[in-house]
Amino acid sequence: MHLLNYYWRQIRPPSNPRLVMTLLCRNEADIIAANIRLHAMLGVDAFVVMDNGSTDGTREILAELEKQFDLTVIDQPSQTYQQAKWMLQLAQVARREKGAHWVISNDADEFWIPQQEECLKACLQLNDSVVTVPRSNMILTEAALADAYRFEQADHRVHYPICYDVHAQQSDPRVSMLLVPISPKVIVNPYGLIKLSGGNHRAKHWDKWRTARKTEAIRVYHYPIRSFAQFEANIRHRQQLLQLPNVRMGDHYRRWVKLYAQGKLREEFERLVLDETAIKVLAERAVIVRDTRPSELFSKMESL
Repeated sequence: MHLLNYYWRQIRPPSNPRLVMTLLCRNEADIIAANIRLHAMLGVDAFVVMDNGSTDGTREILAELEKQFDLTVIDQPSQTYQQAKWMLQLAQVARREKGAHWVISNDADEFWIPQQEECLKACLQLNDSVVTVPRSNMILTEAALADAYRFEQADHRVHYPICYDVHAQQSDPRVSMLLVPISPKVIVNPYGLIKLSGGNHRAKHWDKWRTARKTEAIRVYHYPIRSFAQFEANIRHRQQLLQLPNVRMGDHYRRWVKLYAQGKLREEFERLVLDETAIKVLAERAVIVRDTRPSELFSKMESL
């Protein structure tokens, strides 16, 4: 039925199309409020958040955010790592209960930022089925070693990633996994949506062959590592998930779980931090670039 609704909405598009963001999160207390607040400022109309058994205060923060935004929280305590299934379910809730015309399936450590416009919806079209947008890792500088460091301070991102050999990514201690290529993400029309890949990197849609497109008007800024404590807690959880059968997870997590088991995760964290010399060299080679768009928006958000 929602496929028929998709084509009907192409003929009679809504006068006020709604952009809804879904999130699957677990123990993201340091970043979840900023994620919701910034995206609301950028024009996201509503949120559907699945909390996957948080124990660090994330669930309580979400309860407070429910009072301020059009936000629904779904509790999912199961630790079976069914990411693709859950994200599709959230997109269906966004369509059914929030009236979504477009859905962004997000992670708590990712910020979808328009590059020129002030509103995300200004970058979208009513007939979009699947919109693919680039994603960049934010890098760690020496400021990240300070106790008072906040992820919002980061102002360099990867521009042209380094294509390390797969074996090197898994075993060479000199490799920085923050500099490797990462997959783009997609915004989807939930009407006609068939499937989302586990990390929201791809989508199957009935009309993808006709109306799918790529755009650089939006960029996803990815903050996977924000402090050593957050990094260690994440990898400890990933170690538990990798014990489950048939779990698919990126090489970077497998590398970090191995180092955690060897007691070398702190060394890895410190290797990921770039000093001024490294920043200068990598910037000269266009591997990284200074990009203050996110930090400027965070400052604007705080002033509201």
